[in-house]
Amino acid sequence: MEVLVLIGRILFSLIFIGAGIGHLADPEGSARYAESRDAPSSGMVIRLSGVLIAAGGLGVILGVWMDLAALGLAVYCLLTALMVHHFWTDEASDLPLEMAMFMKNVSMAGAGLMIFALSAGGVDMGGQLVAPLFSL
Repeated sequence: MEVLVLIGRILFSLIFIGAGIGHLADPEGSARYAESRDAPSSGMVIRLSGVLIAAGGLGVILGVWMDLAALGLAVYCLLTALMVHHFWTDEASDLPLEMAMFMKNVSMAGAGLMIFALSAGGVDMGGQLVAPLFSL
């Protein structure tokens, strides 16, 4: 069972590590997209979010304050869903993609909250290098 949980943690985290690297590798491109969606788009915001989501993904994989990392990723996903992927304001041509991105972020937030609750609740999450910060 521990191996499956570890594989799940890795699969969950890969998108955050990849997106974080993307934000850092091309902050201008990420900023242009954020700006086109009327979201905060300064280079500093993009770089900070890139570092935070990559660190959160690594924290979940490695089990370093996994509860805090998962909670941070869940909050990031919810904020991104609401601030960037607000499909209800889009033209019909953009609606399907932005709705799918919104739903992806919301479902990933749900997974992050589950990881947070399980880790903080003392459930064996397949090995953690550092104990959880929270205790539920």
